[in-house]
Amino acid sequence: MLVHICCSVDSHFFIEKLQQEYPDEKLIGFFYDPNIHPYSEYQLRLLDVERSCQKLGIELIEGPYDFENWMDAVRGLENEPEKGARCEVCFDKRFEVSAHKALELGERTMTTTLLVSPKKSQEQLIRSGEVFEASHGVKFIAFDYRKNNGTADQGRVAKEQQLYRQDYCGCLFGLTMQRNQQHRLMDEMFSPITHQILPASIEERLQLYTRRNELEDSKTPYRIFKERFYNYRLLRGLVKVAGSVIPSYPIFYSTINRTSTDGKIDFELNGQFFLNREEVRFITLDTFNTLTALSYNSTQELMFNAPSVETEIALRTLLTDNPFSTSAIIVVDTIPTEKISLVLETKTYEDTREKLISIN
Repeated sequence: MLVHICCSVDSHFFIEKLQQEYPDEKLIGFFYDPNIHPYSEYQLRLLDVERSCQKLGIELIEGPYDFENWMDAVRGLENEPEKGARCEVCFDKRFEVSAHKALELGERTMTTTLLVSPKKSQEQLIRSGEVFEASHGVKFIAFDYRKNNGTADQGRVAKEQQLYRQDYCGCLFGLTMQRNQQHRLMDEMFSPITHQILPASIEERLQLYTRRNELEDSKTPYRIFKERFYNYRLLRGLVKVAGSVIPSYPIFYSTINRTSTDGKIDFELNGQFFLNREEVRFITLDTFNTLTALSYNSTQELMFNAPSVETEIALRTLLTDNPFSTSAIIVVDTIPTEKISLVLETKTYEDTREKLISIN
């Protein structure tokens, strides 16, 4: 039987149930989910599905990530709600490719782990499955593992197996509506030019779960837990001197009360040059390199290849002697002597992040 897999939280429990009820059935996992966006989230979910299938002892095949084709399929349905017409087209797209894969492998039956997701309509899934059963000759089997307290059991299994528990369905449009309803910043979509791994980002979670797999491979005990913290995202920033933009780099947690301010350097103290507005400080790239033990050749190089956020926070604490400082600290090649115009649009907000520790 070909089992279309959407994510490990659904698939691990679903496949365990299949193995218990059909011990003699050969199961082949098929991860085909071009709806998942951004691509780093797709990589993270695939990573966790690979681990899950390995634990369950079943073969896993990855389908193509044909995101552009998926976008074409749902065009015009961007504002449909969850469980609406867009979801049905999405199921059709994924089931069509899954049915072709089943035929290619010589399998005559297929199912999907989407059936166990409480966020999905079983009626929609069954309707899509039956259409492809009729047109492709691949029997679609709808298992209802939500009943008899199945959803609670699924949550228990996910916790026991320390699976990656995503907090949105997967597609860009569902994510947008969900974050708008929650009045939350859609920070999943940030892709900084600095190439930094931002706190609580998908990329940070991808690193964490990759490390989890490494610890498991080495038989090292570990724990994953959550912590609360203040997160930060830079939306827009620039410095103008005499009307011209100069290379500049605001270090992490740099904020001002408004989105822009003008001023001149008022005084210097221990290599920090203080603007006469908004508690803003400037440091030179030479000072930045000295205090971080790094060796950037220019501020522009720093802008496109920044150090870790942890390095920047350590620098901030060293400069301000205050781990809670959010004053803007701007790195420039040389300190301007003329009028400075600063634009700095940021978001600072309460957030949670996962942490992983090895237990020796």
